[in-house]
Amino acid sequence: MTKPVELLQPTSSTERIVSLDLLRGIAVLGILIMNIQSFSMISAAYINPTAYGDLTGINRWVWIISHILADNKFMSIFSMLFGAGIMIFTERAIDKGKKAGVLFYRRTFWLLVFGLMHAYLIWYGDILTTYALCGFLVFLFRKLNPKNLLIIAAAFFIIPIVMSLMAGVSMPGWSAEQYSESVDGWLPPAEKVQEEVSVYQGSWVEQMPARVDMAIFLQTFLFFWASFWRVTAMMLLGMTLYKLGVLSAAKSNAFYWRMALIGLSSGVLLSGFGVYQNFEANWFYDYSMFFGSLYNEIGSMAMAMGYIGIIMLMCKSLRFNGFKNLFTSVGKMAFTNYILMSVLAMFIFYGNGLGLFGMVERWEQVLFVIGIWLIILIISPIWLKYFYYGPLEWLWRILTYWHVQPFKKT
Repeated sequence: MTKPVELLQPTSSTERIVSLDLLRGIAVLGILIMNIQSFSMISAAYINPTAYGDLTGINRWVWIISHILADNKFMSIFSMLFGAGIMIFTERAIDKGKKAGVLFYRRTFWLLVFGLMHAYLIWYGDILTTYALCGFLVFLFRKLNPKNLLIIAAAFFIIPIVMSLMAGVSMPGWSAEQYSESVDGWLPPAEKVQEEVSVYQGSWVEQMPARVDMAIFLQTFLFFWASFWRVTAMMLLGMTLYKLGVLSAAKSNAFYWRMALIGLSSGVLLSGFGVYQNFEANWFYDYSMFFGSLYNEIGSMAMAMGYIGIIMLMCKSLRFNGFKNLFTSVGKMAFTNYILMSVLAMFIFYGNGLGLFGMVERWEQVLFVIGIWLIILIISPIWLKYFYYGPLEWLWRILTYWHVQPFKKT
């Protein structure tokens, strides 16, 4: 008699890896430290802090500290977790006798749909679209051993660095028109600044053309120039770390202490030196865009590893249980919380809400970050007390498995 194939169900709460949920919760909140700048200020201010707003006194220090501690660091962790998630999803599908590829690509297709809706209807800076597109490729590498995964990850990581160096070196050969257009994107003239501020202080319909144009730019040119390579590298690194047991807190305390100390010290030094160099160069486009940015590009990966080391030590500790439980709740609803942060920030800064776009200084942005964090930290554990999943996680599971999932706890 043929043994019936077990109906595939999504991961239950008892099957979840706590360390990954904790990492995910901290990472999704940490992402807001940098994203708040894109919500509240013109787009150029994200890569060039001199493009908009006051950059003296406390505002200068807020930018420096957030750049060194957060810029690209939490996004790197989030990307690694996506790579680890591919491995977990695949392993559990195979264990249940299902075709992992069919389920994974269906799941990732719907992530792409969610990402496109987020980018074009709420905020152009969406990362889910990039994760879906990179995930389609990264899935193919899942069977490689850690050594080969690490080599390929390194290759993907290095490619945009080399491209940036080559672009910087080639600048003398640019036409005057090419150079002027690029500089305008780095340090836009006053009329373009005012135009962007006016657009995002306007209605949702008035924002749409600018949001669409920026989303297309990020999903085409910037995707192939930088984000595809970087995110793919981090996903492959996440697969590597998962296979080695690093992300499941399976290594020794000594291992994680070394990871934390080496990662954080080298990351702070590299990112900090980059900040110093860029200010010394007065954020001159020719240097800061293609050369000065590379310190943080490399340092952010090191710091992400350092943060992982610290969080794994917390997982292994018998202390911090309240903290761990709270942030694990956030991590279990990371998808919902990521979109919720965008909805809250849109309401605060865009014209279809409070309309504070372009009016909030950097030190004040910190207050809004803390406020949004508090909302999410309060809502997440309360929600999970009554429901198995976040609302978007639940919908995503239905679309992946093609049958309704349990939602409300009895």
